[in-house]
Parts: sequence; structure tokens; C-alpha cells
Amino acid sequence: MTLTASVSKAIKKFKNFRAPGIPNGFRPHSPLRGAARPGAIKKLARRGLRRIIRGFYFVIIMKPKKVGILTAGGLAPCLSSAIGDLIERYTEIDPSIEIICYLSGYKGLLLGDSIKVDAEMRKGAHTLLKFGGSPIGNSRVKLTNVKDCVKRGLVKEGQDPQKVAADQLVKDGVDILHTIGGDDTNTAAADLAKFLKENNYELTVIGLPKTIDNDVYPIRQSLGAWTAAEEGARYFWNVVSESTANPRMLIIHEVMGRNCGWLTAATAHEYRKMLGRAEWAPKLGLSEKRRDVHAVFIPEMEIDIASEAKRLRKIMDEEDCVNIFISEGAGVQTIVAEMEARGESVPRDAFGHVKLDAVNPGKWFGSQFAEMLGAEKVLVQKSGYYARAAASNAADLNLIKSCADLAVECAMRREGGVIGHDEDKGGVLRAIEFERIKGGKPFDTSFDWFQKLLKEIGQK
Repeated sequence: MTLTASVSKAIKKFKNFRAPGIPNGFRPHSPLRGAARPGAIKKLARRGLRRIIRGFYFVIIMKPKKVGILTAGGLAPCLSSAIGDLIERYTEIDPSIEIICYLSGYKGLLLGDSIKVDAEMRKGAHTLLKFGGSPIGNSRVKLTNVKDCVKRGLVKEGQDPQKVAADQLVKDGVDILHTIGGDDTNTAAADLAKFLKENNYELTVIGLPKTIDNDVYPIRQSLGAWTAAEEGARYFWNVVSESTANPRMLIIHEVMGRNCGWLTAATAHEYRKMLGRAEWAPKLGLSEKRRDVHAVFIPEMEIDIASEAKRLRKIMDEEDCVNIFISEGAGVQTIVAEMEARGESVPRDAFGHVKLDAVNPGKWFGSQFAEMLGAEKVLVQKSGYYARAAASNAADLNLIKSCADLAVECAMRREGGVIGHDEDKGGVLRAIEFERIKGGKPFDTSFDWFQKLLKEIGQK
């Protein structure tokens, strides 16, 4: 008989409980006489047994014995912090729960490459909150892309990567897997969770939403995005000084964001906050206008290049420079169409995404505007790698901590999903069902702060 069946049998037998030694109808004269009645005793005893059984079930059946952690996809300023927070929280709740980390994301899972988090590592986990990157490494692996997994030597010909991953988890004794990644990582996690459920594996997958693009449905704020915007602003704070190195300088600040312009908009917003806090000496040539953002181009907005060129030409004539913030995904469809028309191949990753560094949107925009603005020099600078590799800022540390704490709580009750503030349910922080998770959420350009930004820089 299974433990669950034994517990159920005990509850069923207890329904016939009668307190011994107390005759029916007994009514003691006491303020607590209600508690002494046979029926009350029977009720209290049942309640107590249920609590004991629930606690027993939680500790013996539901509490995980071993937890696995992996990070995947591109970097974001949250990976190291999230790992540290998970390790610390599990150690606080129950240090007997074993923790292993798979190296290089799903690659490590497929190859069985992992490290055990020992007592010394647990003690030093807080240090991870001070650094960027992922100490356990990332990779871009799609478990359902069998051909790519075989090509990279992650599985053998004829093997199903999802089954290889599931079997490795079973072999390692893992009953909770925490995946920390963006929409691709959590889509892969969703596929794996579905496979595990359909094939009766007793494993729970719990994701944490990492992406600086902040473009995951239905999550209000993804981990690391706030930091990336702040760091991108700091990056441009120095780069903009290059406008003084050459007359009629056009600076293109290319910000990460494949399909979503949130990061570009937020980076421009953070940068203009920095401008607002600075002191200026305009008569000596140090003016806020010269160092301002003069245009923001994102995938969600139609770009009338001719009209914008006319507006920006006037700024170039007045300020001797123009500074443009663009999302790396802005204009990509046009660029890809031009490449394919010339017969050029368009490189793509394992998930089918265009490799944006190969199409180079910043360079394309620079070539489009240079002649129309009369620019003598064009400088394209990309803040993406600088911003995404940073350590989490205070706002993200708070968000990551709350998500990691809930992830551990969900693990204790075997509740799978992706942890985030659910926009479809009033912004409540919860484990969002995997089937509802998807990328490609566009930036809402109607936000007051963004419309205010556009108005202030004169862009329509």
C-alpha cells in the first residue's frame, strides 16, 4: 500500500472515532465545557489528525529532496543574483535539500554536466548578488530542435533531447528544476514540463523570467530589464562626448531589443533623467540640447525616414551633432528583405531568430541618415553587451528576491510555472502557467512617460 493510500485509510477510520471514557450526554460545569463534549473532542481530534497528516504529507511527500538550477539564453543583469537568492532561500528553509547546478544551461543538462552546491558554496551564495553574468554558464539550446542538438553533439542520432534531459534529471535524483531565462528558455522549459507530465515523470519545473527586452507575456516586469536600461544610459553618458570629436557628428546608439522597444525607450528615459540632474555651461559649448536624445526608433513605431531626416537636419545645423537611439530590431524586416534581394544568406540561431549582429541595424540606419543630415562622420555604438552583463541594481535585486522566494515556496508544494507579476490577473505575483508564457510582447508606446519623452524631443 502506498503512503498516500495509508493516509487516506487512516482518515477514513478516524471518522468513527469516539472519545473513550466519556459517556454520551456528559455536560461538565466548566467555561470550557463545550470543548469537553464528546462531539467536540471528536471534532478537535479529527482536526488535529488532519493537521498532522498534512504536515506529514508536506514533509515526507511534497518537500523536494534535490533541486536543479540552470540558466540559459543571453545574459541579463539577474542571473547571478537569482542563483544566489535560490541557494540562500533553500538553505534558510531546509539545508538538507540538495542543490545541483547544471553547467552551460540545457547543454549541461543533456550532457549530465553539473556541480553540487556544498556547505561552503551555500555560505558564499550572497556574493553572487554583487556580480553580473552567470557563474554556472549559459547556452542557446532548443530541446525540440533535434537536428541542432545532434549537430552540436548534445545527443546521439535517433535520441529525443527532451527524453535525454528528463532521464538525466531522474538519474541525478532531481525533483525540482529551476530554469532562469527569457522567453526561449521558458518556452523550452514549458516543452520539457509538458513532456514530463505526459510521460509520468515526477518532476516539477519552475521558471524565472530573465530578459532585458521585457517582452514576455503576461509578465509585467522581467528580471534584469531595469538594470539594463540604467546601464545603457550610463554607457551613452560617456559615448555622447564623442560628438565633440568631429564636426557634424551622427551618433547611433543601438540598444538590444529584437521585437520590443521597451529597453530602448527605457534607456532613453533613464539617460534623460541623468541629463536633468546635471549642471551645464551652454555658453562654453556644454549644453543639454547637444547631448540630448534627438530621436528614438523602435519596432512598434512606423518610421518616416524622409520626415525625420528633415527634422533632424535642423538639429544637426544648430547643434553640430545628432544622437539617435534605436532598437536593434527596428528596421530588421526591411534590412533582411534587402539582403535576400541581393541573394545574401541571413544567419539565424537555433530558435530561428535572425542574428542581429550579422544584419547590423545601426549601420543601416547610419547609412540611411548620413547623407540626408549632411553628417561628416557616423559613429555606431552598441550598449547591449555592456548593459546585459552588469550586476543587478537595487530595484532588480528586490524583484529577483521576491520571485526567488516565491519560486522556493512553489517548489515546496510542487507547483510549476513561471514566477512573475501576472498582468492578466491584476498584477499578482504568482506561478504563471507555462502554456500562457510566450515572447514577443510589444512595448506599449502609449505610456505617459514615453509620450512625454517624444514630445520633449520634438518627435512625432
